[in-house]
Amino acid sequence: MPINIPHGLPAVEKLKEEKIFTMDEARAKTQDIRPLNIVILNLMPEKEKTELQLLRLLGNSPLQVNVTFMNTATHKSKNVSSSHLNTFYSTFDEIKHRRFDGMIVTGAPIEHLEFEDVNYWDELVKVMEWSKESVTSVFNICWGAQAALYYHYGINKYELPKKCSGIYEHTVRDHKVELVRGFNELYLAPHSRYTEVRREDIEKNDELVILSESEDAGVFLVMSKDGKQIMVTGHLEYDAMTLAEEYERDLAKGIDIDMPENYFPGNNPANRPLNNWRSHTHLLFSNWLNYYVYQATPYQWE
Repeated sequence: MPINIPHGLPAVEKLKEEKIFTMDEARAKTQDIRPLNIVILNLMPEKEKTELQLLRLLGNSPLQVNVTFMNTATHKSKNVSSSHLNTFYSTFDEIKHRRFDGMIVTGAPIEHLEFEDVNYWDELVKVMEWSKESVTSVFNICWGAQAALYYHYGINKYELPKKCSGIYEHTVRDHKVELVRGFNELYLAPHSRYTEVRREDIEKNDELVILSESEDAGVFLVMSKDGKQIMVTGHLEYDAMTLAEEYERDLAKGIDIDMPENYFPGNNPANRPLNNWRSHTHLLFSNWLNYYVYQATPYQWE
């Protein structure tokens, strides 16, 4: 998929090195097709890393995608320059008049806070309410998934005894569901969180279905039966080194934390981790874009 992204975005050069097909706005306008419009609400502190991770996944399908990045107006990011945000990001007030075919809400390292104590919660509530009518399907990741389950379905999160961090095996409940079409019987995925949502709470809600879970990491993939909300409690979008970088960061802060499970070869942090979840990452995003965005969105919004 050629992704139409803002001219000058730092991720562009890295995407070109990886042979991801990108185009700028000038070239995109010469294509006589209806592109998909995707808005990414990036809540992660290191926004440029997350941009690259998500853009490479959106570039794996034959359709043109226009990407809009959104940040919160009620929270000042400390790990990205204001010039980067001013150049490449929009606030909700700037895009709320538009309609989008798909939306991605990232995770955020704020699980220790109650949802209402997050300083941009009221703003996020407005975005989630707006998305009901203005977005065809929303892909929610980690804390973003927990926030969506809480706001839309009243399902709360629970604190874990210790951080769930590592690479875990997952099974699929129903391979006939299009979101997990092509998945292996057993596949691997990264997790990095201090809280969880529980199966019994989700199964009480008739609007939701659990598609995949892990014996060690719990519920992983949840979907509303109408396909409007996709919730992924882990981080399939992570690069091979992301968990290692988080682990080293936490150690440097003096946090008493376990090594990520099933991650470093030989359980030795000196050994470079292998990305053994990449194929299912691409498959999940491709299935979402195809079945829940492209095939479900109207050609022309009313």
